[in-house]
Amino acid sequence: MLLAFDTATPHVTVALHDGEDVVVELRADRPMKHAEQLAPLIEQALSAAGIVRQDLTAIAAGVGPGPFTGLRVGLVTARTLAFVLDVPVYGVCTLDVLAVEAADGATVQGGTDQGFVVATDARRKEVYLARYDAAGARLDGPVVGRPADLATDDRVVGEGGVLYPDAFPHRAGPTAPSAGWLARAVAEERAEIVDPEPLYLRRPDAMAPHAPKRVS
Repeated sequence: MLLAFDTATPHVTVALHDGEDVVVELRADRPMKHAEQLAPLIEQALSAAGIVRQDLTAIAAGVGPGPFTGLRVGLVTARTLAFVLDVPVYGVCTLDVLAVEAADGATVQGGTDQGFVVATDARRKEVYLARYDAAGARLDGPVVGRPADLATDDRVVGEGGVLYPDAFPHRAGPTAPSAGWLARAVAEERAEIVDPEPLYLRRPDAMAPHAPKRVS
């Protein structure tokens, strides 16, 4: 049983995949509460599936890009569980997961039959953006920047199209990452597997103070 979760956006999402398809998928109802909600959501998913942690055979986690705190909570949890249970842990770019879901046009309303971009909220009036082919394979990115600088007439998957319609007028596909699609992407080998390390793209908001300058 594969446990998958993503903490790169304000809402935590958790899912279980039994080797055939997703059997449980949960999404936190309160934003920005990663540390408080991830562990209870995992336990709730396990209970719903009628299994215990020792039944897990692998862990998958979204590596972002995303905020420092949310990613840290998710990836520390993933690595800790994998170590304790002695199972592999797989990282996947969160934008890649959105791309896989969008490319699955047979099951996703708004799926696109041509190349597209994925743009998610990076806060500070910026977006994370990557470009994909029609099959959902990443062509370049991700990058972080202002919507006006990354504006495109291509179809745009993700919350960026909702937040910045002037820059991304052709919105399509899902707006938020799904742990269920993260699990499918890993189980079906539909996305690049990376080390479970956070993809920040920029330095965290909270920085250690610099040493005071000497006064001559």
